[in-house]
Amino acid sequence: MNVFEYRAGQLMAEGVPLADIAAAVGTPVYVYSRAAFVGPLDELEAAFDHIPHLVCFSVKSAANLALLKLVAERGQGADIVSGGELFRALKGGLAAGRVVFSGVGKTGREMAEALSAGILMFNVESAGELALLSETAGRMKLKAPVALRINPDVDPGAHPYVATGLKESKFGLAPEPAGELYLKAARDPNLEVLGLACHIGSQLLTTAPFLAAAEKLKNLALKLKEAGLGLKYFDLGGGLGIRYREESPPPLTEYAAGLKKLMAGLPGLTLVLEPGRYVSGNSAVLLVRTLYRKENGGRRFVVVDGAMNDLARPSLYGSYHRILPVRRSGRPEITVDVVGPICESGDFLAKDRPLPETEAGDLLAVMGAGAYGFTMSSNYNARPRAAEVLVDGDRFRVVRARETYEDLVRGE
Repeated sequence: MNVFEYRAGQLMAEGVPLADIAAAVGTPVYVYSRAAFVGPLDELEAAFDHIPHLVCFSVKSAANLALLKLVAERGQGADIVSGGELFRALKGGLAAGRVVFSGVGKTGREMAEALSAGILMFNVESAGELALLSETAGRMKLKAPVALRINPDVDPGAHPYVATGLKESKFGLAPEPAGELYLKAARDPNLEVLGLACHIGSQLLTTAPFLAAAEKLKNLALKLKEAGLGLKYFDLGGGLGIRYREESPPPLTEYAAGLKKLMAGLPGLTLVLEPGRYVSGNSAVLLVRTLYRKENGGRRFVVVDGAMNDLARPSLYGSYHRILPVRRSGRPEITVDVVGPICESGDFLAKDRPLPETEAGDLLAVMGAGAYGFTMSSNYNARPRAAEVLVDGDRFRVVRARETYEDLVRGE
């Protein structure tokens, strides 16, 4: 769904000119489209309509309460990786009974908070974590619902930083020791074994790794059912890719068809999906304003008021985000580096990028900034974090106010 498009030479977010948002709210600002965010959520529901399933949106990708409310309105769930994300999910109106808690470093306090809230299940990633969860649940006189996160040793073909299903990764358990741990958990009076889980990585551009991982998980599930474990959930995580540049992600229909065929061999199990980037990635742009143009050593630079503290992905992963002028000028293209004010040579939003010649004051839109954009932002160089705006049709509202200097020292 392309809701960011030019009309009469102006870049729009649904029915609102981005220039109007910049004039009202300032820059840098994250601008989300309601239609672009809920579209993939609704498409996932339709694609898996005929099998038992639960869509749990990955909160780490985009955590604004206004977005989480849109997930909650659809009766969908959340994939969380911290106590703070649990707090956000509940504040956003998501039902605790549809929350899955993943992550390799859950603390006892976080476990207790999640048990008190009554989450759906913990995706446990180590024997030590399982022991602490049992101890915590026993002390609280509760049974902890668990799945074990399996590391299937499948190469997702993604950036190493977001490849999580290889055997050298810190995530999950190998299938063999996991099987023994499952039997131990089934005997533990403080635990209730509910399912299996895996997540092999992010920004996957083919269905083959998903299906290979799912097949390994299916084999383990069948063995566990033979051993008498009453499994209910088959959690395959997220990771379906989106288009940032020239990528060709597989169509949702292909992804769904492969998983539905696999689930036919696992009657009685509910498929759990944890989409993040697939939902939020192309739902937002980061709107920035040009401050200066300069030239050093033969390189041309466009200095903007957005920086690596606002959008870390280009500096962290070398990620590509399209950058479009908010107003078409008809000026000739030149090759530039788009950089921010941070005192680091690694502070850039784009390198060697052909862009129409840009003047001070011009607005630029950094596209595909909805996933891991604001959630990864920081106050480095004592920069207040950007505002967030949600567009709905021809209206927009601020859903997170821009931070102030006072916010920077609150609590110190």
